[in-house]
Order: sequence, then C-alpha cells, then structure tokens
Amino acid sequence: MSETKKVLQSVKEGKISVEEAELMLKTQPLIDLGYAKVDTHRALRQGAAEVIFGEKKTAEQITGIVSAMQSSGQNGVLITRLSEAKLKKLAVNGVIEYFSEAQAAIVGEKRAADGLGRIVIATGGTSDMSVAEEAAVTAEFLGNEVERVYDVGVSGLHRLLSYKETLMSASVVIAVAGMEGALASVIGGLVSCPVISVPTSVGYGASYGGLAALLSMLNSCASGVSVVNIDNGFGAGFIASRINHMGK
Repeated sequence: MSETKKVLQSVKEGKISVEEAELMLKTQPLIDLGYAKVDTHRALRQGAAEVIFGEKKTAEQITGIVSAMQSSGQNGVLITRLSEAKLKKLAVNGVIEYFSEAQAAIVGEKRAADGLGRIVIATGGTSDMSVAEEAAVTAEFLGNEVERVYDVGVSGLHRLLSYKETLMSASVVIAVAGMEGALASVIGGLVSCPVISVPTSVGYGASYGGLAALLSMLNSCASGVSVVNIDNGFGAGFIASRINHMGK
C-alpha cells in the first residue's frame, strides 16, 4: 500500500482527522539545504522515498541529506555508489549497514519483504557481481525477496539451465551481463515474467565499456526483455520492485 493510501485509510478508519491528513500531505514538500533540495513527498507520489546517489557528493553533504530525510520521518535511507572511505566520514543517526560489493549503504530500517513474488538476479560472470549486488540491495531495501544466481553465462549454458525452475518461478528476472550481453536473450526465451537486462562495462576492447552488451540487449529477439543503462544496477532493482508490487 502506498503512503498516500495509508494516510487515506487512516482517515477512513477514524485514526486521524481530515485536517491532520491534509497537513501530512501538504507540509514541507521539500527541505532546501542549499546544495540539495530534499524531496520529502516522493514516497507519497511514487511509493518509495528518495535515494541518495553518493558518487561525487561529499561525506558532509550525504550526512546533511540523511539528517533531513530522517527529520521528515523517513525511517530507512538507501545510499548508492558510496565508497568505504566516504562511509567512514559519515556522521548520521542510526545503524548503518554497508554492502561493500554493491558499494551501497542502508541507514536505519529495511522494509520487510511484501512483494507479490520473488525477484531473481542472474549474472553472466563473477565480474558482473558488483552491479548485480547494487540491484539486489536496492530490491531488498524496497521490500522484495531476492534470489541470486551468479556466474551462469552462455559460455556454459548448462549452468543456467540447472536453475531453470528458479527462473521460471520468479515474478521478475534481472539479467546482468557484460561481454556480448547474450544472457538476457537466453533468459527471455525461457521465462514468462518480465526480464530487466543490465549491460555491464565488463569486457575486452571491442565491448566498448558495455556498449556492445547494451546494443545486444536492445536488439534481443526474445519478447518481454527491457534494458536499463550500462552498470545501472540501482535502476534495475527499482523497476523490478515496482513490477513486484503492482496492485499492492
């Protein structure tokens, strides 16, 4: 249930007044920190609060944004692309859980899994794991059960086929691969659920930093395959969560 629906449901059940609900929906739609405009109404509009992209931000800026989010009632904050060096300089309230492979951190609470089904994340190789973990941490933070199926690329197709039942029972599959990016098409030909493919910058010279995998995934002949940007694990995890919560 979205935050807006929760407010309206509380009015319906007599837990809060119409005036209190109006105040909750109107009060302080953003907090202006000068270097950042913190969107405090994003959860009301989109069902998920703002996420901090840590790359290029200073530790002091991230600390300020987290504090602003917490002051507006946000119990859990996700920070992506956060280095360990920057993590050590943060001064925030609450427990910080850091995921080194994903270079992501969660401050405070993680939402309990309440999706319609399970999100399966598959990688072509071990080298794709950092991007896959960014997707996994994002999806788990947003309230999804996630199963990882790593190093099942097309150079050894039997590895992928041994997880056929796992893939076919998923509500969404995220296929993460570099090189030629063929994994997405193969998975797309096996499952009936949506497949979100993530090209990675893994590969030799002619992979062009993930461009070859991106073009391959965009040209997939398998129906139901969509594509996010190169190395965009966060984007894939977020979209997968949206799909896994449709109608809730």
